[in-house]
Amino acid sequence: MSHASASDLQERRDALARELAELQWDLGGLAYEMAIRDHFRLDVLMRQAGRLQEIDARLGEIEHLLRLETTGAAGACPQCGTLYARGALYCSHCAFQLVAVHAVNGSTTA
Repeated sequence: MSHASASDLQERRDALARELAELQWDLGGLAYEMAIRDHFRLDVLMRQAGRLQEIDARLGEIEHLLRLETTGAAGACPQCGTLYARGALYCSHCAFQLVAVHAVNGSTTA
């Protein structure tokens, strides 16, 4: 990942973090307004919460990519999400097999 793309990711992360904070604020205000009127519209609350979850998931993905960049990790375990180094065969946390083992002429190789 180049410095430009890492910088772009950081900018995107910051923008998503601001958007997430604003959506949380809006959801709290919406719930408050409904509470003082003693009239809750769950469909409206759920729709707003769904938007918040989408932004939170996108923010998590970008933070994951940035973590990979800053740690120099080769990737993250698909089973548990633990970062692993280049050349790792198994996850150090959950022992998930990271590299498929194939039989070649009667012997196994990694």
